[in-house]
Amino acid sequence: MIDAIGGPAVHTPDDPAKVKDAAKQFEALLIGQMMKSMHDADGGWLGTGDDQSSSSAMEYGQEIFAQSMAQNGGLGLANLVAKGLQK
Repeated sequence: MIDAIGGPAVHTPDDPAKVKDAAKQFEALLIGQMMKSMHDADGGWLGTGDDQSSSSAMEYGQEIFAQSMAQNGGLGLANLVAKGLQK
């Protein structure tokens, strides 16, 4: 890869910002899977049946909500994961 100046980009796998971002993405995935399992267990939110289009919209909404939660602290797992990976 080439950086903004035109020289070779330096890859630092231990970059704390990248580790923190990866931890947040992991937490978002986990939250999303938890929400999906809650939704699937009852056959829909509040026990209602879903058609295909509302199911797709609900999955998208759950994904966005999970990402938002993880970016704003979520369950606190991202910090624990990042600390564990940085040691």
